[in-house]
Amino acid sequence: MTKLSVNINRIALLRNSRNIGIPSVIEAAKTAIAAGAHGITVHPRPDERHIKAADVYDLAKMLTVEFNIEGNPFQPPFMDIVCDVKPAQCTLVPDAPDVLTSDSGWNIPENRDRLLPIIEKLKNNGIRVSLFMDADPALMPLAKEVGADRVELYTEPYATAFREGNVESVFQQYALAAKAAQSVGLGVNAGHDLNLQNLAKFCSIPDILEVSIGHALIAEALEMGLSNTVQAYLKILSDS
Repeated sequence: MTKLSVNINRIALLRNSRNIGIPSVIEAAKTAIAAGAHGITVHPRPDERHIKAADVYDLAKMLTVEFNIEGNPFQPPFMDIVCDVKPAQCTLVPDAPDVLTSDSGWNIPENRDRLLPIIEKLKNNGIRVSLFMDADPALMPLAKEVGADRVELYTEPYATAFREGNVESVFQQYALAAKAAQSVGLGVNAGHDLNLQNLAKFCSIPDILEVSIGHALIAEALEMGLSNTVQAYLKILSDS
């Protein structure tokens, strides 16, 4: 069964709109875990517009499931935080400081020499490393060469095609990318704009290990409740 990691950035974004500490990212994480989530994901950015460094440390103290920390390793203090906390997984994402949300995967040829020591440092700290990647089969051997353990396929193009009703050719591209990654020994994760409508089809791709879902899940939770929403995602994954 594909594992579900709940991204709680949007909880922090709402909390940060007021200075009274609610909603609590800790309580949201506890609720997601109690509902059966396999992991918690956060993506701290330098401007702390949602998850703050203090949140990462607080979550690390209480989590009983896998912790996945996403972010750009070239933007301080990301690497210091990750190496202090030592999460189960670090997903490296090439987002610029001013982007609204992550919008592309790594260009490994351009970043190879910078990524090699970063990945080595993370693995020396006992952290599994995943690279955020576009669904290009040709890039998967390059991700393996720089030392990644997994790739996280950037699924916004899939989600857009699904929403627009022309998903088949795009879906096949993701299936080929996943197969290419698996053929060189990489595990395959996925995330970005996956939701209750498009998740089942995506996870018909064999051996997707983990999906990280935040924005849609939190939006759906406004109507369904967080616990019910997590359970709805888990049912889809168990049936896939």
